[in-house]
Amino acid sequence: MFLDLFRETIWSLAGNIARSSLTILGIVIGIASVITMVSIGQGAQATIQSSIQSIGSNLIIISPGAQRGAGPVSSGRGSAQTLTIEDADAIASQVDGVSNVAPEVSRRYQITAKGNNTNTQVIGTTPAYLDVRNIKMDSGTFVTDQQIKSSAKVAVLGPSARDDLFGTDANPIGSNIRIKGIDFQVIGVAQSKGGSGFTNPDNSIYVPITSAQHFLSGDNFVTTISVSAQSQSSMGQVQQDITDLLLKRHKISDPTQADFNLMNQTDIIATASSITGTFTILLSSIAGISLLVGGIGIMNMMLTTVTERTREIGLRKAVGIKKIYINLQFLSEAVVLTFLGGGVGVVLGWLASIGAKDFFSLNTEVSLSSVLLAFGVSAGVGIIFGFYPARRAANLSPIEALRYE
Repeated sequence: MFLDLFRETIWSLAGNIARSSLTILGIVIGIASVITMVSIGQGAQATIQSSIQSIGSNLIIISPGAQRGAGPVSSGRGSAQTLTIEDADAIASQVDGVSNVAPEVSRRYQITAKGNNTNTQVIGTTPAYLDVRNIKMDSGTFVTDQQIKSSAKVAVLGPSARDDLFGTDANPIGSNIRIKGIDFQVIGVAQSKGGSGFTNPDNSIYVPITSAQHFLSGDNFVTTISVSAQSQSSMGQVQQDITDLLLKRHKISDPTQADFNLMNQTDIIATASSITGTFTILLSSIAGISLLVGGIGIMNMMLTTVTERTREIGLRKAVGIKKIYINLQFLSEAVVLTFLGGGVGVVLGWLASIGAKDFFSLNTEVSLSSVLLAFGVSAGVGIIFGFYPARRAANLSPIEALRYE
């Protein structure tokens, strides 16, 4: 029976190839759109996670909160100046399970050198920043303790900052750059880490933290303190110990009134993944509208087919063909249409994902789950939208069908 059913289905669909092809077009577009959107979303999520993980291992970031009595925190970070180098030193010496601590003073400045200029992030920090943020040197040296003690006017360039100021792959060591009207001598260039946006490490410039405080920011506060825990398992306890220490140092008895905020690497990844996941679902839902349109197209075609083949259905029922066979025949036609559309859609979606990666520099990731989802959705569309036409065909009265003109 199933072999006969398959032959009947192919014969019926091949009888009007143009109509069948146009019917599955909506499914093809819908599946291809969903595959492409999901691959872009998953690629973006993987890129963000990789970028966050590359900024350091077992990282805990401490940032200023709201000054007591100064109102709420804005965007998770207050404008109050509440953290100092002494806080960082206390964490390093008094909290167990800490591997390295790197305070930093960061702000964007206009940088000039040899007639070129760029606006980028200048980070005043300590030698521990190399380990905490997984920075590696391409040439020259990083900031040293001696340079911090003497507030030396030296700078280390990220590779993108180097290219903007001195040209691609130039050797800027020994040259000067001007930050806020003050000359800094370049002593090293960091290796590329990749990234984008305002916090791209490749576009950053590093100077001694004391130099940033004395010559650039003009105060003794730090913008963030980065702490590297010794292990992933100890991060929770380290975070709690840091909180207790800073509350004591800042003379705050109520933890809800803390003038600082702590966020660990796991929290950052979870937040970023949640955001990208939400956008992926949103984009996929919009793309899925075309699947609904394609399903309606299939139901419309099947209803038309039932009307055109009314006499054939009546004849089949008159010679004893069972109701379930007729039901399966029309349902199978709808499912085959959606499976064909799903297969072509998966191929087009995969090609579109490759095109987005090659032509638009978007990181895409076509997963097996998205392909299985596409076939599952296409099968579901075929069954749901093919059920009513199949049921209508099976319920036709043989006498009325044979009399149909």
